[in-house]
Amino acid sequence: MRRIWTCARALAPAGLVSLLLAGCQSTAPSVQLQPPPTPTVPPTVPPIAPPIAPESVPDAVPRVEARSRFGNPPFYEVFGKRYYVMPSSVGYIERGVASWYGPGFHEVRTSAGEPYDMYAMTAAHKTLPLPAYVRVINLQNGRSIVVRVNDRGPFVGNRIIDLSYTAAAKLDMLRNGTAIVEVRAIDPTAPEQTTGVVAASLAPGPLAPGPSAAAPAAGASNAAASAVQAAAPVANSSLYIQAGAFADPANAERLVAKLSGGGYGKVFVRENELAGRKMYRVRIGPIPGVPEFDRVVAALEHVGVNDARLALD
Repeated sequence: MRRIWTCARALAPAGLVSLLLAGCQSTAPSVQLQPPPTPTVPPTVPPIAPPIAPESVPDAVPRVEARSRFGNPPFYEVFGKRYYVMPSSVGYIERGVASWYGPGFHEVRTSAGEPYDMYAMTAAHKTLPLPAYVRVINLQNGRSIVVRVNDRGPFVGNRIIDLSYTAAAKLDMLRNGTAIVEVRAIDPTAPEQTTGVVAASLAPGPLAPGPSAAAPAAGASNAAASAVQAAAPVANSSLYIQAGAFADPANAERLVAKLSGGGYGKVFVRENELAGRKMYRVRIGPIPGVPEFDRVVAALEHVGVNDARLALD
């Protein structure tokens, strides 16, 4: 029997595997990628001076684009884990940890087939369709940017998005290498709703410039400023880890009893109402930053809590 192979290319920056699917098809049920080498912590400075100051680079301007021929398999596997590419980015919202990648992969082809430009406003995501546009808000300082997602990753720890050098600089996260963020998809066919953008529900759920840095559309600067103003109060809010959410308060109390005294921090139940139903959410915190977030999430996984997520009060 003749076997048809899938063409794929896997590269591994810090927290990212660049996936480039060629035009050939496969009869196999999945795209198997070779595990990337152990990632390293990204350097805090680029190898050469940026062509212009990061704060002078305009945000990506969302526009309607055809789905890329590359980087959009139905699903693929990395490190033994399967990722399903979303059919659409509409409605996607997620909060978690962002990282960034740069010098070692500048001008290397991205999963969408374009050269990676660490000085453009782009990003990598595991499951959003390529390309996609998202707004990324640094929940620790309120800064907000829009990037274009054109790559796959990150596949390290619990990171949810990998940003370009310039995007990370604009969020003021180069020094630490990571930041706690909200990622919200933008629909290029509809006006972006910026008011209360970070006060939305915690349903798990993007904005980068096109292949070249395009000038912002009329009014784009004002819209971006409005988004930053809407996000600013978040910097004064408390961040927590949600270990579980239950309709039955007894289940929530059982999880609290299991975790109390385990060195996770303060564990408590937050009661609220969702679509007319009371929900009982087990929270841990407040969490001061990424190192503590990583520590607690890793500890929770050791006791079987594998779906912990970031929560904002």
